[in-house]
Amino acid sequence: MSFVFHVPTFEKGNLRQQCMYRSRNPALSDSTFDKSAYREAPWWDDQDSNMMTMEGTTEKTGILLIIIATTAIATAMFMPSSIPLAILGFIAGLILFFMITFSGSTNPVLICSYAIFEGMVLGGITWIFEQQFPGIGILAVVLTLGILGAMIMIYRAGLISWSKNLQIAVGSAVLAIFTIYMVSIIGMFVGFKVPYIHEASPIGILFSIFVIGIASLCLVADFDFIERGVERGAPKQLEWRAAFGLMVTLIWLYLEILELLAKLAIYSKR
Repeated sequence: MSFVFHVPTFEKGNLRQQCMYRSRNPALSDSTFDKSAYREAPWWDDQDSNMMTMEGTTEKTGILLIIIATTAIATAMFMPSSIPLAILGFIAGLILFFMITFSGSTNPVLICSYAIFEGMVLGGITWIFEQQFPGIGILAVVLTLGILGAMIMIYRAGLISWSKNLQIAVGSAVLAIFTIYMVSIIGMFVGFKVPYIHEASPIGILFSIFVIGIASLCLVADFDFIERGVERGAPKQLEWRAAFGLMVTLIWLYLEILELLAKLAIYSKR
């Protein structure tokens, strides 16, 4: 999906800051930086405590990841008895995702609830993979965190930036991936499947590597969003919003890595 987001004009006394922000994460909408959505917090005052910070965003991202990990482990420990919880988590998580995304909510209760439900889903999915490929879950977590760390270092070193060309390239790729996955899901209900992409074949493996690469580049959009928010003195509530967006990308990345590892395990036995 290609998402074009415009940051509204910021006003602080006589100071006006105007910019355009383009992201590929649906959790970060064009109204994200609109101060009118945050009237309850006087973030336009000259008080650092009311403004978004890198430390605050990192802290909230850590909280969400801990919630996901704890819930996932708890769900996996009681599988298969907890299968209904995983199904409930999928349905409730999907509903909350759309609620948070399209309402522009920064409510920590909703966002933390989403993390809980996603933890249930990830715990169930990981347990299923673990039955056939023991140890795959831990390896997928390590690789996900490794990619996150590597992308942070690359971004901080200035080796990559969320340029217009990168936005167009990543946006087009995400749209293509989304289309393929939607066709694949629809095909499950009407009796056909998209060939190769989910198979443990060279094409299937290369497709997974490609998707992981795109998901990794989406992290750059998340980093850029956070950095711009901090630089522009965005409201502190946006720390939860930024953490939510980063969490969504990491969940996608983890699932893609999980599938790639499974494909490699199957292909290596042939």
